[in-house]
Amino acid sequence: MFKILLIDRCHYTRMGLEMWINHSGLFPSPVLVTGLNNLFLAREHILQWKPALVIADFQGFASDIQQLSSVMNASETVPFILLHTDETPEMSAFTGTFPLCASLPKTTPLEALAKVINEALAAHEGSESGPVATPLLTRQEEKVLTLWMDGASNQKIASKLSIHGKTVYTYKRNIRMKLHMDTRYSPFLSLP
Repeated sequence: MFKILLIDRCHYTRMGLEMWINHSGLFPSPVLVTGLNNLFLAREHILQWKPALVIADFQGFASDIQQLSSVMNASETVPFILLHTDETPEMSAFTGTFPLCASLPKTTPLEALAKVINEALAAHEGSESGPVATPLLTRQEEKVLTLWMDGASNQKIASKLSIHGKTVYTYKRNIRMKLHMDTRYSPFLSLP
């Protein structure tokens, strides 16, 4: 089973690609797809979850070059497909310094995208993969981390997710343990 990580700020793009990859039948092996809109979490997924392929659109993250560099450095050994809405010279210059499997516009036909994905997965097939592919964080933990990173208090997170405040504390503790964060401020500190 191949693990694919999707990074995009647009919820609809992430969900659409995830559904298409999981249900199109265009891929020879089963895949597990995780979509993220958080660069800090994406970096940790790449380092710990070790996906077979990363597909990303950095359009919404262009202002955070330090986090982008951190994600790209973490994914140097992973095939990386960059999707772009409109390629800017600054972003092209930035991504040109990193090894990419492909750089495609988002208007690329799905059949052509499927071919690029299959080629990237075939290239990665010889490398070691774990016997079971499971997400690093649960969906609920991802929701808590997203709200946490947006600066929401425990009470706001609890009311938004319809859970108890102490449950939010437990989720935060589990997230810190899974992502090897030293303190509760770790998500807000700049990465090396």
